[in-house]
Amino acid sequence: MSKRVLITGTTGMVGSHLADFLLAEHPEVELVGTKRWRSNLSCAKHLERKMRFVDCDLTDAFSTLKLIREYRPDFIFHLAAQSYVLDSWTNPQSTITDNVTMQLNLFEAMRAAEVDAVIQVALSSEEYGKVLEHELPITERNPLRPLSPYAVSKVAQDLLAYQYFQSYGLKAIRTRAFNHEGPRRGEVFVTSNFAKQIAEIEAGLREPVVHVGNLESRRDWTDVRDMVRAYWLAVHHCTPGDDYVIATGVARTIKEMLDLLLSLTKTKIEVRPDPLRMRPSDVLVLQGDASKFKACTGWETTVAFEQTMSDMLDYWRVAVRAAHALAVSSR
Repeated sequence: MSKRVLITGTTGMVGSHLADFLLAEHPEVELVGTKRWRSNLSCAKHLERKMRFVDCDLTDAFSTLKLIREYRPDFIFHLAAQSYVLDSWTNPQSTITDNVTMQLNLFEAMRAAEVDAVIQVALSSEEYGKVLEHELPITERNPLRPLSPYAVSKVAQDLLAYQYFQSYGLKAIRTRAFNHEGPRRGEVFVTSNFAKQIAEIEAGLREPVVHVGNLESRRDWTDVRDMVRAYWLAVHHCTPGDDYVIATGVARTIKEMLDLLLSLTKTKIEVRPDPLRMRPSDVLVLQGDASKFKACTGWETTVAFEQTMSDMLDYWRVAVRAAHALAVSSR
């Protein structure tokens, strides 16, 4: 008997890559994904005829209950969220309220419908926030010191998953993923934003200047295709109620990442600081230790960071050319 998988946030980068992975590697599963009527389908357009999409606003308790009752999934990957850290500074209330409410509605719907699914809750390394050098690399036992409204919302989701496991036996797997990147990454995120700027410069659509914020922060980047494979392993091998760091263990500065992207173009480009890209407080370093997760699942990364950045830049080269051609043809 086939298993039914529900992905929330299927129209985002991670959700669409998870759907790609399952369709390619586990065609036996029945795949259902949520979207909202105002969702941008650019990441998931290729999936429309390959899986079932359901319109559902997870901030609405009735709609969420209807979704769970109708489809009764065996596995849930809860990826839907307001995930842009910088936007959480300008919209702290909606970030915290929506991220917590969506998860709460899912949990309550599972209880009301008596659906005994394993649910993977996509958490974030941003929860760790202020990390001291002697505390590296970061494990599950590091203290949580969130430094943004987004990070606070993820801590709340984390603890909510723990509480529902303890109180109701809900099979929640808490994955604290460190930065993950790849094709289809939203342009508001630093890696993708730099790649898009370079692609636009190559196409002659902007001056040869990349505008940047703080370049000294260090991040632990995983390819999104490795990350979604980790999520699938998590729901099959990890212990409900427990927390798991998913990371490569290698930290690079934002500048190192930018230098790599610049090495992939023949165009001469200036790097210029932009005060508007600076945050009120910034996480200086995130470097994870995934030993616990690897011991449970056997997971290892397969895509080199250089390949991730190259694929992302190529994605934007195609997207920028297509958008420009469309704009020219519609004049």
